[in-house]
Formats: sequence, structure tokens, C-alpha cells
Amino acid sequence: MRIAVWHNLPSGGGKRALYDQVCGLLSRGHHLEVWCPPTANADYLPLNTVAREHVVDIGFNSLGNLSPLNPVRWNPASRLRAMDRHCRRCAEEINSRGFDLLFATACMFFRTTSIGRFTKIPSLIYLPEPCRSLYEALPELPWPALHWMAKDWLDPAFCRNALIRRIKLHAIRVQAREERRNAMAFDDILVNSLFSRESVLRAYGIDSKVCYLGVDTDKFVNRGDKREPIAVSIGALSIEKNVEFILTALGKVPESIRPTLVWIANEVVPDYLEKVNRLAKRMRVRFDLRRRLRDSEVVEVLNRARVMLYAPRLEPFGYAPLEANACGVPVVAVAEGGVRETIQDGINGILVEHDAEKMANAIKDVVENDELFSRLSREGRCLVQTKWALSNSIDRLELRLQHTLSRLGASGSHDNPTAQKSNPHRESDHELVLR
Repeated sequence: MRIAVWHNLPSGGGKRALYDQVCGLLSRGHHLEVWCPPTANADYLPLNTVAREHVVDIGFNSLGNLSPLNPVRWNPASRLRAMDRHCRRCAEEINSRGFDLLFATACMFFRTTSIGRFTKIPSLIYLPEPCRSLYEALPELPWPALHWMAKDWLDPAFCRNALIRRIKLHAIRVQAREERRNAMAFDDILVNSLFSRESVLRAYGIDSKVCYLGVDTDKFVNRGDKREPIAVSIGALSIEKNVEFILTALGKVPESIRPTLVWIANEVVPDYLEKVNRLAKRMRVRFDLRRRLRDSEVVEVLNRARVMLYAPRLEPFGYAPLEANACGVPVVAVAEGGVRETIQDGINGILVEHDAEKMANAIKDVVENDELFSRLSREGRCLVQTKWALSNSIDRLELRLQHTLSRLGASGSHDNPTAQKSNPHRESDHELVLR
């Protein structure tokens, strides 16, 4: 197959998944070329080292999620138009080069983009999740009306915040409308877990297909190193990763056996780091932050660690627990989100409720009980090799791509560039008018 790939991903699990997918498909003899805007991460697992990459201007830059000048947050209409122009230019290039299939991934700004609306070939998107801030309480939903009393309007700060909230609400509604519209333009949507499938269905009202990811078990290996009193976790140092909960749980482990928490992060929110450091000091937990480690360095830490602690809120899948298992590390995780599909309680880890005391007890068991550690370590590595190996995930992806192409190739083929794609999600003209 000749496959065009589009992405706008930051560093992290999504970029690793795409890199592995591109390398896996290339190894099967498929031809792939990549399109992306300059905002896409180019340093972490760079795709231009394995495939031809076309960087197409987008017209704006990311200023970071916390900046008050964030263009996506404060000027959504113009940013959506800029992304549409970018996608149209990418689609023109893709349509003219004889590709069989478009394989798109999520956008860090809008999750789904209009690239699927402008290409004239069968298209899929690998979508880990909708834009969570639009649909989840983080810490509260953006939609509910503001609670106020008459006296609040005498407070200038309240009036200012109410005005900003009103402006943001319109932007949120526009973004939600466009993301659903863009999602419906793809012929198939692939997701990384049953939990993600339900999230997409709740947000967009669209069915999707689960296509599980995999771990490179040649890279992530158990070298048999001596284990140290280390608890490890991997992920951005941000509130969504629930670092405070993990520190609180560790603080309840007896100090004589309390492991050091080594946190491996590509991205760090500075204000949140200050809060985490204060809590770690108060809980008497040794906190060791490691930033932007190479894969070999991550494998080294995992081969020294005794346990992985994992508690992000509603994580759609989570690579880190499986990478830990591949290196012989048992996982203590909160039974929430996609982790319920990757961690089998008592097999490759221990699942607990979102309760610091219960997580502390599970940590204590893994740290103190050598027999339990050895069994979870051995069975976890075996489970990853048999169920979650990277080669298995490429098999699943290849079958999905071939199925979409065989089902839609005739109507969306590059041999007939004027044909309209046959899309099961596409809205009718009547629906578009009603909206």
C-alpha cells in the first residue's frame, strides 16, 4: 500500500505509537510519506529519520497550554481556519501523488482536523481520545452556567471572569462542532482501547474500532539487574497524571521501606512542579525528576525499579505500564480508564481503587514480598510478549488498513480523483443545514 500519514503530535506516548506504526508498516514493504505542520514535535523519535516528511506551514505557533496568549484558546476561529488551510494544502499534495490511503493521527490542538474532508482517497484516523477538556470535569466541565448572586456583579473581578468565561464558552462550542464534523469525515476511526471507543461514542456519537498498540520487546527488556528501592512512573508532570495522589500513597508506606519516586517526564508544568516538590517534602518522600531521557536511559531506570506506580485520571491506554512489564517491573495502578485492559490484577500488576491507603498497601506488598514480586515480574513479561508485542499490533493495524482500502478503494481511489468518498459517518446535506 502507498500510505500518506498526517500528524500534529507532541512528544509522548502518541508520538511513540505513531513512530512504531510507521516503522512497522515500512518493515512490511509499504510505502509511507508523512505530512505535518511545524508545530508537531520533531525531536522525540523523529519520523524524518525513517520516512520522507513534508512540513507544511500552518500560520501560527503554539505558545504553550498555560500561556494567556495561547492562540488556540483565545482565537479559535482564526486558528481553525489556519488549520483548514494547512490541511487543504496537505490534501492537495497527497491527492496528486497517487496514494492509496490516508492514515491520520490526533492533533495536539483540535484532536481531529479537516484533513479527512479534503483528501479524495480512503481515510482513517487513529484517535486515542476526544479533546478531554471539552467533555470531562478537569476539574469542572466548561459547559454549565456560572453560579452567581446579585451582589457578585458589584465585584469587578467577578465581572471580568464572567466575561472571559462567556467568550471561552463560544470558542468551546465552535471547537466541539468542528471536531465532530472533522471526525465524521474519516471513513474509519481507530482507537487504542475499549475505554477510548466509549469516550469517542460519548463525545461524537460515532462508532470506532479498537486497534490495540504494542511494545517493542526487543528494546524494553528485563536485563536481570539488581532491583533497588525505587518506584517509577512515566508521563508528563501535570495535574492529569495525578502525581499528588501517588506521593500521598507513598507517604503512607512505612518509612523504613518507602521507595524513592523516580518520575520520568518529557513535559513539565513549572507551577505544578513547585506544588509537587512541596508535597513530597511534607510527605517525606524522596522525589527524583528525570527529564527527556533517551529510551536506553528509560530502560536502565526500569531495570533498577522495584515497582511502577500509575494513577493518571481516565488515561485512554497508557504505554508506560506495558513498558515496565516488559522490563520485569510489576505495576500498581488505579483501576480507571484504559489501564483496566492492560493490567490484569494479580497477573502483571495490582489494581486498586482511587484510595491512597489501598495503593500504599499494594506498594508495601510488592516491596516486601519477594515471591509476589517475582511472580508478577515473570508473568508480566510473558503477558507483554504474547499479547502486547509490537509485531502483533502492526498485524492488527495492517489488517484494519487493508480492510478499509478493500471496502472503499473503488470509490475513493486515486485513479478516480473526482469521486466522493463513501463514508458511513458523513452527514447528509439535510443534517448540515439543520446544524
